[in-house]
Amino acid sequence: MKKKFRASLAVLVSVLMLFSLVSCSGNGLSDGSIWSDATYTEDIQLGKGQKTITVEVEAEEKVVVFTVKTDKETVGEALQELELIEGEEGEYGLYVKTVNGMLADYGVNQSYWAFLINGEYASTGVDGAVIADKEIYRLVYTK
Repeated sequence: MKKKFRASLAVLVSVLMLFSLVSCSGNGLSDGSIWSDATYTEDIQLGKGQKTITVEVEAEEKVVVFTVKTDKETVGEALQELELIEGEEGEYGLYVKTVNGMLADYGVNQSYWAFLINGEYASTGVDGAVIADKEIYRLVYTK
């Protein structure tokens, strides 16, 4: 009887620990969306500097707007300084893989981050986009 009780107790503890780990992952969103990995899920102002840029991050029909204050010259520099983007240097510049904590990996599920300026696909990457007044920059999770 004691062995059965101990075995049952061990299984129960294991299940509770697993449930605890799953429910505590991400930032509180447990809907299985890419947003469960996001650093920010609401509009926010970040940084310090003389220039102000607007960066919209869109994934799965949700948009979070970042108002970024910076003294950097390019969008990429400003976003990297605030750790809003990460990527790999390649032949054509920075290949952005993570935006706001959310990973797009073309090798895994054919997803990537599209970069738009004023609603049009940019002719340069984020690291080549010189900050200009009144432009709206957008990073869109695309599959």
